[in-house]
Amino acid sequence: MPNVVTDRFRFANRHGHELDARLELPVGGPAPATALFAHCFTCTKDSHAARRITAALAARGFAVLRFDFTGLGDSDGEFANSGFVANVEDLVSAADHLREQGMAPSLLIGHSLGGAAVIAAAEAIPEVSAVATIGAPYEVHHVLHQLGNAPDTLKDEAEVEVTIGGRPFKIGREFVNQALGQPQAERLHRLDAALLVMHAPSDAIVGIENATDIFIAAKHPKSFVSLNDADHLLLKDGAASYAAHVITAWAEPYVPVMAKSDEPLEEGLVSVETAGGKFAQIVRTAAHEFVADEPLSIGGTDLGPTPYDLLLAGLGACTSMTIRMYADRKKLALDSVKVVLEHGREHAADCSNPGVSRRIDVIDRTIELRGDLSAEQREKLLTIAEKCPVHRTLENRIEVRTIAV
Repeated sequence: MPNVVTDRFRFANRHGHELDARLELPVGGPAPATALFAHCFTCTKDSHAARRITAALAARGFAVLRFDFTGLGDSDGEFANSGFVANVEDLVSAADHLREQGMAPSLLIGHSLGGAAVIAAAEAIPEVSAVATIGAPYEVHHVLHQLGNAPDTLKDEAEVEVTIGGRPFKIGREFVNQALGQPQAERLHRLDAALLVMHAPSDAIVGIENATDIFIAAKHPKSFVSLNDADHLLLKDGAASYAAHVITAWAEPYVPVMAKSDEPLEEGLVSVETAGGKFAQIVRTAAHEFVADEPLSIGGTDLGPTPYDLLLAGLGACTSMTIRMYADRKKLALDSVKVVLEHGREHAADCSNPGVSRRIDVIDRTIELRGDLSAEQREKLLTIAEKCPVHRTLENRIEVRTIAV
């Protein structure tokens, strides 16, 4: 899997406005597929959801384009004079630009009103084979509910200022007109692509009934995934990351999500290759595959566990398995085991050099044994935990032999 860099550029829409864009592009060879992301109403390409979801897709091998719609973020044009039709045209222009580069999008992803926009744009982008919506309204005019009495005011005024999400926006008559009479039901019925509908049941901005209507109107193949207690903007911890991982997993049957290794790994081998972002890695075993990463606080994209998370997980899993195996063999009433681990470094006296302190790695391991066990049985199980193979490996002297190929 090649590494990924961000290409910053601007492209012109059909009205000559320059739109600001970011393309996550794999280095060292063409990406197997391209995705196009449409941000939510009054959001930008740099929204929390846009960044997290495009980063996850990039980690899976996609080239991913996110951009600011006309009049938003760093794009040219007046938001007051744009609207839903303009958003759809911007998406088609973005797809045209990608096609000129030999990278026509096969996957469209839309958040909130952006979800309605990708449904409308899909039929104008022939290469699209999959469409994913997140918290999308079924009817475009649903967005007018967020404008208060502005639509009525615009009957007498050419332009009115509204506050959305604590920010002021100017809305023109054209914006209202573009939201009315959009044939979304017909578009969904004609949709010649797989559809993923994602929605939070407790979404207070766009109700869950919208997901139901979208799903019913579309033909198969179609899927629905609940976002549980997520908020509309996916700002709650883990919400955007969960949506991103679902999309990447769901898309695989419909688009070539990532380049697969030509040869399967043998049992016991682990392969780690650079993926999207600064630190993200694709980890593969003979039968499994997942992403490792670093947290946002140090420049990662937090798409998976850190290297030290994986180290602690290996020790914890082996500890629990060893205890379980012994308890089963001895027929002990052990219901379950929970192991919590933490890595740190401490100063310790150097025995070979009295008075000299050195830093040593320390793993604190807390073991909770659940079940009807005697004190003697618990003590024996804790002793067995010390015999965990990974524990022994970590306490041995380890030599890492590196071979360059």
